[in-house]
Amino acid sequence: MRARGVSRQFGALKAVDNIDLDVARRQVYGFLGPNGSGKSTTIRMLCGLLTPSAGEIEVLGLRIPEQAEALRSRIGYMTQKFSLFEDLSVRENLEFLAAVYDMPRVRARQRIDQLLEQYRFQDRQKQLAGTMSGGQKQRLALAAAVIHEPELLFLDEPTSAVDPESRRDFWEKLFELADAGTTLLVSTHYMDEAERCHRIAILDHGALVADGTPAELTGRLAGRTLVVDASQPRQAVRVLTGCAGVVSVAQIGNSLRVLLDRTDGGATLAEALRNAGITAQVHPQAASLEDVFVAATHNRSGDGEGA
Repeated sequence: MRARGVSRQFGALKAVDNIDLDVARRQVYGFLGPNGSGKSTTIRMLCGLLTPSAGEIEVLGLRIPEQAEALRSRIGYMTQKFSLFEDLSVRENLEFLAAVYDMPRVRARQRIDQLLEQYRFQDRQKQLAGTMSGGQKQRLALAAAVIHEPELLFLDEPTSAVDPESRRDFWEKLFELADAGTTLLVSTHYMDEAERCHRIAILDHGALVADGTPAELTGRLAGRTLVVDASQPRQAVRVLTGCAGVVSVAQIGNSLRVLLDRTDGGATLAEALRNAGITAQVHPQAASLEDVFVAATHNRSGDGEGA
């Protein structure tokens, strides 16, 4: 998948602003960003559901949106709202999707049996989808999205309504799909999920502000993240927030996590705390993906289109 200079305007609002993307086959590619960052708008353009205002998109060798109709049979799409028919059973939901994709009857039955086993629905295939838990609905929605064995799967914040255990199970299913050859593009605002991806794009107010593997992105902040253990953490927050070069200060338990705009600010912070009469230890810490996100977005302002 390749996008160059892609933008989308809604009246005076630029929801997506001149982004470039490259997604390799068999890769789990993460879109990380808050609500309003333009993640969903970008996904809809890549799927061919929304025409860009500017730029070029190529997906699976097809020009989008010109060849969007040819693309649809080769991709799957799953949203956070789990597009299921709640008054149909598990099996009936899958049978309906198989019919939508015009799968031959024998092949559809074989594929549905396979998915029922793979997603642990053998004993629930007659249960109405509307009576299932959030995690069960999520698994069924994923099974429905891949019933036609798509080459590329788009997932738009698919874990926002489920518990942590279901999220872990869901991600295991995603990596099984990637291992089997499916390319996945997953939008999320959960840092722990983004860390699982092979590569991450961070969007903010419609702009691509960072792109790379988790290790590459955190490595770019080497020397700029510190942990402060202070005797009076709330007072230390006020002191550190006022120091030049401090991008953010966040309290985590009894410690403070500090992000700097340069690599040589630790001694200055320690001195500022001493001058304020606060006993503290300042030491370096490896950057997290949350640090990357804050560093990439803290200087931007404005209103974005809904995620």
